[in-house]
Amino acid sequence: MPDHVVAVDVGTSSARAGVFDLSGNLLARAETRIEMNRPQLNYAEHDSEDIWNAVCQSVRQARLLAAIDPASVAAIGFDATCSLVVRDTGGRQISVSPSGQERFDTLVWLDHRAMQEADFCTATKHEVLDHSGGFMSPEMQMPKLMWLKKYLPETWKNAGYFFDLADFLTWKATGLTARSLCTLTAKWNYLSHQTKGWQADFLQQIGLDDMLEKGSLPDRAVPVGVAIGGLTADAATELGLTSRCCVASGLIDAYAGALGLLARYGGEGDDVGRRHALIAGTSSCIVAFSKEKRPSRTLWGPYYSAVFPDLWLVEAGQSAAGALLDHVVRMHAAGGEPTTELHRKIVERIDELRAAQGPAFGARLFVLPDFHGNRSPLADPHAVGVISGLTLDTSFDGLCALYWRTGVSIALGLRHILEAMAKLGYRCDTLHLAGGHVKNAMLIELYADVTGCKILVPAMSETVLLGTGMSAAVACGAYPDLQTAGISMSSVTVELYPNPHLREVYQRDYECMLAMYRHRAELEMISAGV
Repeated sequence: MPDHVVAVDVGTSSARAGVFDLSGNLLARAETRIEMNRPQLNYAEHDSEDIWNAVCQSVRQARLLAAIDPASVAAIGFDATCSLVVRDTGGRQISVSPSGQERFDTLVWLDHRAMQEADFCTATKHEVLDHSGGFMSPEMQMPKLMWLKKYLPETWKNAGYFFDLADFLTWKATGLTARSLCTLTAKWNYLSHQTKGWQADFLQQIGLDDMLEKGSLPDRAVPVGVAIGGLTADAATELGLTSRCCVASGLIDAYAGALGLLARYGGEGDDVGRRHALIAGTSSCIVAFSKEKRPSRTLWGPYYSAVFPDLWLVEAGQSAAGALLDHVVRMHAAGGEPTTELHRKIVERIDELRAAQGPAFGARLFVLPDFHGNRSPLADPHAVGVISGLTLDTSFDGLCALYWRTGVSIALGLRHILEAMAKLGYRCDTLHLAGGHVKNAMLIELYADVTGCKILVPAMSETVLLGTGMSAAVACGAYPDLQTAGISMSSVTVELYPNPHLREVYQRDYECMLAMYRHRAELEMISAGV
């Protein structure tokens, strides 16, 4: 009897697969690295076949580790970063790279080459921008497609398919070109609350009036928890499963994490409204839900039914969180390649230094964490980072001080976001945490102490995979809806409360951060001659 589901999560640097039983127990997981090409500053590219191969390898390995029969897998689900995959009319790879290499057919979510195109979209002031915070980010798909059409006209001419990465994976699995309501609504300016989701006048304004035909994009999309089809014979062989395995519609990775964290509350709009999902890893993403449509400035959304039926979703976030800590480690003289072991050593030494020095440790260092722009709440992809308080110290302890204060800045940025969201009616008292930061005790502590929120950390850390597994379980009929799946498959959580004795310390840090924002703006005005 089919009583297992497989979940696949494709992140920035790896593909992971997990095997779950229908009670939400993770039986096994496997992970395979994927390649990223960085030909220029702000450019980032993947090879989609490399991604698919990594997916297949991870699924095969996870199933073998779980020691289950392939026929026992009822469904498979995919979540992924919001990267853009381009294929030609025959479904073959086609280059999106200035190098012309065909294998680099995917623009990674963090690719910011389309800054000018994003600014052009923002300047249209079209209705679709009311559902992306009033601005267009270069991380969305429309600016990327505009760049592609302008700078790689041969690729555009020969294009036959445009996919969000999760939709590419369901296409590889089923051979079907259906798209997810989750991906189209959140990253393609598809207005799911309207009868016609695609806004033809907007596409014409930005020069993409031929996008739907070129990309084989459908008029309607498939909701989360709905089956797209079954595995093809070839895909079943590559994945080590059977063609009787059902394939669920795809999810954006952060939203899969939100589903895994909040599914049990998905039918209770009032309760879920005070609970936000924080999916924190390379970047950080805050996902909140409400029964009411709450248009905003600087927040992505509101998106209708992007995860839970009939609930509006908004997203805020930081484009560099874990990536910023990695950057600090790389750039410091006492740092190096930011391995897991090096991060561990730094955090352990920080604990020792904080125990000895208390709040005085690193107190004169201040960081603005906008090294990859400010996604929220300023909605400024052109923003830059700032470090104040540097000395000639190149010691390991000096690195630890900078690392610590960078972590503080990330948590302060999170507070900045939450305060902006509260003004719009998203009043949060509980943060449900998922992603790589669940393994970083320093950051978990900071998230509680700096924001003043209760932090809930699942005992089972693979919440993104779990959310995708829940969607797969609903798609194959194991559960009637996402909330029922959430109640049955959710794991217990560990609670962490803020330390009231540190409230004043972080309040001063927060005031310093706001002052730094003002000072940065003043410097830029002076340098611009304003």
